[in-house]
Amino acid sequence: MKDTQPENSATQTILHGNALRLGYQNGNNTFLVAENISFDLAKGQLTCLLGPNGVGKSTLLKAILGQHPPLSGEIYYQGKKLSQLSHKDLARKIAVVLTDKVTTGNLTVAQLVALGRIPHTGWLGNLRDTDISQIDASIEATHVGYLRDRRLSELSDGQLQKVMIARALAQDGEILVLDEPTAHLDLANRFEIMHLLRNIALRKNKAVLVVTHDLDIALDTADRFWLMPCGSPLVTGIPEDLVLSEQINLLLPDQHLFFSKESGKVQTLDHLEPPLVQGPDALTQWVKKAMLKRGLTLEMDMKLEVIPHPFEIRLKSGQEIFRFGSIQEFFEAESWKTE
Repeated sequence: MKDTQPENSATQTILHGNALRLGYQNGNNTFLVAENISFDLAKGQLTCLLGPNGVGKSTLLKAILGQHPPLSGEIYYQGKKLSQLSHKDLARKIAVVLTDKVTTGNLTVAQLVALGRIPHTGWLGNLRDTDISQIDASIEATHVGYLRDRRLSELSDGQLQKVMIARALAQDGEILVLDEPTAHLDLANRFEIMHLLRNIALRKNKAVLVVTHDLDIALDTADRFWLMPCGSPLVTGIPEDLVLSEQINLLLPDQHLFFSKESGKVQTLDHLEPPLVQGPDALTQWVKKAMLKRGLTLEMDMKLEVIPHPFEIRLKSGQEIFRFGSIQEFFEAESWKTE
């Protein structure tokens, strides 16, 4: 079901897609990738595009970037057909960060960020004061000033990704498109990059569109979701609304999986009923999670309690009480387990 809610008056739609059919034409043959794709991309928001592999997310990005026009339907940039804009205009309006690794390792960070000004200066253009100011502002916004004179070959993956975002910011377009910007990063860097992108959307008033498979972090950071399920229209909306309406499950084609509103995680249908554990929620959720993962259950006459200080798992079975100092100890005690 397509989102039909009116746009908030505080947001400004900059890109609108209407009834797109995406695919490839080979002679008289048409290879259809996706259809019924309609959307609004707003400035000041971080939008995450999610969907399984092969559903057409990359083809949609190519259409938005003007690289591969849709088979039918139109994309409008501020009311004007995207197809009517020149490549030069598109380069000034839409910046992109792809997953491809940078091979120009001898460039310094400042030199790479300066390449973002090419749409405004040309390949042989000299940097004016306005260009230098934009480069400096982009480096500051991404917190990579301490890396300014370092060569790209000396950077970690997380540092390099922030520098690539700085280059895109230096381009000073109103739309920033990123294809899986956290794909090669560790957990801490994934969170840092996504929160950085949300801050850029809010503080710089950019429309930021991120393709990602990282549902957990997207739920924490995105203002809006575009869900692209196989064989269905694009579904858009506020992430929390999509969770409450259970439309988030469109991302899970396996019928044995579902998104749990209670845990905020993807679970299997076999684990619908978590064991009853008493104690502080911050502690009991981890005991429940560990038990669900291993398929462990309790007998009807058993009671499980988690004590915070000092940490203890206390199991009462009939007239007996068992005490464990860790989840591992609890699991390794065979006497209480049931098949």
